[in-house]
Formats: sequence, C-alpha cells, structure tokens
Amino acid sequence: MTVDESIGVTTKTAQIPGQRGEQLLDSAVRYADERHWDVFPGTWLEAVEGRELCSCGTADCPLPGAHAVKPDWATLATGSGAGARRMWTKHPKASILLPTGRTFDAVEVSESAGFLALARLERMGLSPGPVTCAPDRRMFFFVLPGAAAKVPDLIRRLGWVPSSLDLTTRGEGHYVAAPPTRVGGRGAVQWARRPTPANRWLPDAEELISALAYACGREAADARIKGA
Repeated sequence: MTVDESIGVTTKTAQIPGQRGEQLLDSAVRYADERHWDVFPGTWLEAVEGRELCSCGTADCPLPGAHAVKPDWATLATGSGAGARRMWTKHPKASILLPTGRTFDAVEVSESAGFLALARLERMGLSPGPVTCAPDRRMFFFVLPGAAAKVPDLIRRLGWVPSSLDLTTRGEGHYVAAPPTRVGGRGAVQWARRPTPANRWLPDAEELISALAYACGREAADARIKGA
C-alpha cells in the first residue's frame, strides 16, 4: 500500500487494518522520500496478558502506541528516506510521527466539523491539502508552516472569538500521528484526504480558515441549543 492510496475514510467507522511493521516502514519511507516530510518513530503497542499496552509502560497511557518516546524527540526526526528505513528497521512496530512547524502546520478540529468544512470547501471550489482523521474523532488539516501564529487573528477577522471555537493549530514543537499508526484499541489514523500529486503544494491556512471556522461555529451553536 502506498501513501497515495486511499484507505477509504468515511464519516462512519471504517475497517481498521492491522499495524503491520512492513506497512509502517514503507509508509514512513514514502513520507520522507515522496512528500519530503520529516518523520520520527514513536511508541508502539505490545501484547501483555491478552491486552495491547503502550511500549512506554504506562498502564493508563492517554495515547497508547502513538506518542513520542523521549522529550528530545525533535532531534530524532529525519527527512531522509534512508534514515527512516534505518529507524523503522530497528523498531518496526513504532508509530509514525510527523513534526509540525517544519514543512507543514496542522489545523485541528473535531471530525464532525472537519467533514462539514470539507464539504463547504468543495462547494467553494477550494482544494484542501492532506487531511488525517484520528480514532478519537479529531481531524488535522495540513497547511503551510506559520499557521499556528496567524490563525487566531484570522479567526478574529472573521468575527469569531478564537476561544469559542474547537479549533487549534499545531506548529513548532508539536507533532501529529500519520497513517497507518494505531492508537491503542481505538483504531488507526487514516486519511480523510490522502496525499496526491494534486495537493503536493499545501494551502495557506488563510485559504481554509473561513470554512473551518464556520463549521466549528455551527458545531458550537448546535451544542448550545442541545444544552439549553
């Protein structure tokens, strides 16, 4: 399976493929070689007495099998396919983590708001970059670096209070998990919009923020109505 192949994400729960070492290694190498994204290996899942636990050893790990191993994770990241191959050959079950703030930032929203924004962008004739969907029902829109610094101001210009929206950005010092990383028993990170030659050039956050803010604002309004 290549990075450019769709995993078939829908708004419903999808069949989750197993976290096979060969698939992880191949994907990590392709992210580095074909997309020029930095990658680094994170924790992984280990079978212990019939349960899958995080390799970090924490019984109640909030992101089992899908977080950085060490605080200095940023120094481990490589944009070399050969370097990625060496790291995943050593740790074939390791999750694939992508540092943000380098070749891309990530705008994070809820799954429901994310799919609403994707539909709105399509109607507007705008194309998003790659978008991931995590098992905890969060979506990450890949945009050009610098988004973390300017998104709050962009939201204010649209008339929204940033703190009122379930919308955050990940820039320098953060990372996101990449497909086909599994997160405990919850499932795997998947592509909602897969990387293709057509979206090799990432959009600026300013191109997407109107649709994303609208979707998050609508979600917040619906939540207030339900809570009334």
